[in-house]
Amino acid sequence: MSLPPERAAFYLDCLRADSARLAEVAKLGLTADVPPRPGWTVESVVRHTATVYLHKIEVLRLGRLPDPWPPNLDDREPLALYDEARAALLNALAQAGTSLETWTFSPSDKTSGFWYRRMALETAVHRVDLELAHNVATPIDRTLALDGIDEVLSLMLGGPWWAEGDTSSPVDATVRVTADGHSWTAQADATSATVTRDTDAEVAAEIFGDPTDVLLWLWGRRDTSAVQTAGSPEAVKAFRARVAECTT
Repeated sequence: MSLPPERAAFYLDCLRADSARLAEVAKLGLTADVPPRPGWTVESVVRHTATVYLHKIEVLRLGRLPDPWPPNLDDREPLALYDEARAALLNALAQAGTSLETWTFSPSDKTSGFWYRRMALETAVHRVDLELAHNVATPIDRTLALDGIDEVLSLMLGGPWWAEGDTSSPVDATVRVTADGHSWTAQADATSATVTRDTDAEVAAEIFGDPTDVLLWLWGRRDTSAVQTAGSPEAVKAFRARVAECTT
């Protein structure tokens, strides 16, 4: 599929703004801990994000996964490395356009347009990581946050990853997630997870709230107190654990 030009421009605008904000907050201090991610510091997030950017540049250049990977970047100053990778990623996406055939982890989208959305969302979540480290958190763009909820649920949770029963959280329940009037209904068991936009199905539990809070809850950056829930607390807990298996 080809990403519409206006959507591609939206993702690039979000990526530019959030990646610039990430760099700005990183300069407040590299040694601060990232509260939702034990063991992570601002520096480790900066290095991780830069490496992700460089990886996607190679994916776009090669049309496949780079091998070997990753390069040894330990001797690079983290902020300089990030600034270089950020500029190179924006350039690589603009040069690739949205219709270039390339590797992605989506079963249905093997075009460069996939990486426009994925990199915008990757950056938004890690920008929040750094803001939480320095207690200066700001919201994610509402449209982007809704898109991120859809990505987590429809692609990462609802993808064909579970056939072998490789989960420690089988859930075996139907759960609905709602934000800003948009709903996703997920039915998960040990060997599958199916996500639809059906709002009529009976559910064991519902999670709802502001798009930023729901997205960050799905990514483990907010605890359950940041969202509202109804129905079975056990289903909510099991659902969050299942989502954690397909996100980082």
